Amino acid sequence: MQTRTLGATGLEVSAIGLGCMGLSFAYGPATDKSQAIELLRSAFEQGVTFFDTAECYGPFTNESLLGEALKPMRQQLVIATKFGFVEGVPAKGLDSRPETIRRVVDESLKRLQTDYIDLLYQHRVDPNVPMADVAGCVKDLIAEGKVRAFGLSEAGVDAIKQAHEIQPVAALQSEYSLWWREPEQEILPTLEQLGIGFVPFSPLGKGFLTGAITADTHFGDQDFRGSIPRFQADAIRANQVLVDLISDIASNKQATNAQIALAWVLAQKSWMVPIPGTTKLHRLKENIDAANISLSVDELSQIAKQLEELEIVGQRYNEAAQKMVNR
Repeated sequence: MQTRTLGATGLEVSAIGLGCMGLSFAYGPATDKSQAIELLRSAFEQGVTFFDTAECYGPFTNESLLGEALKPMRQQLVIATKFGFVEGVPAKGLDSRPETIRRVVDESLKRLQTDYIDLLYQHRVDPNVPMADVAGCVKDLIAEGKVRAFGLSEAGVDAIKQAHEIQPVAALQSEYSLWWREPEQEILPTLEQLGIGFVPFSPLGKGFLTGAITADTHFGDQDFRGSIPRFQADAIRANQVLVDLISDIASNKQATNAQIALAWVLAQKSWMVPIPGTTKLHRLKENIDAANISLSVDELSQIAKQLEELEIVGQRYNEAAQKMVNR
């Protein structure tokens, strides 16, 4: 697989990474451990070198899973994890105090069975802790060799600039896809100006862009999509026009919806590295193969024109989660 570089820190990763959250958390019951390990190792065998986790995925179980599965090839990988929630539980609120960051990093290192974290993200900006304290703490951890690079997740422009002044930010991770393009307004120009990489999560719209979700889809009790406005039946019906657009392009390119959605993200900037997640081996291969699909300038222009004519219905987060983004 081709590689891309995140930020001026020189962190080189596969052009498509693997978001590992869904193996343990958020979309339903955790994947069987042996199957999850098989999927993680298969991803590496197919060229994926960038794996994304967090202490809150589980909580804690996702990091332990990656630690066991990826230990044999650790030196050939870039592993990203995150800090920022009280006791690793988002519902309990935010905590990015330096003493918490240090404790979380030490615990993550043990679970990941490694002595360094390649990319350490602040999961959400904590308004109660100055960014200077957060970035300064991570800078110290980098000097100590426990962390290689600093990242932010769902941060706003001011926070990005404040952090970058103290410790160069290698990457910002935020949601971005054909379904959610808000970062184009202010975030992407800022990243380009500062030389910061971008890691889009949910590049497949949490599954919606694949065409597998309809207004009749039932989300289980452990699937957080059931609480999101954008995944309510009326919104799904209204947004089907976007799926139809992707399906038309996919048919012409002899590709799948997922591959077109990922190819579109890859075509936006050379410093973007999407991290689609999956629990299925055949979907993993499908996503990885998207790196081989090229959209022409004319095709991208056609997509851009049609996107401007679409009105996406429904917010991407519920009210509580929305308050934690773009700070």
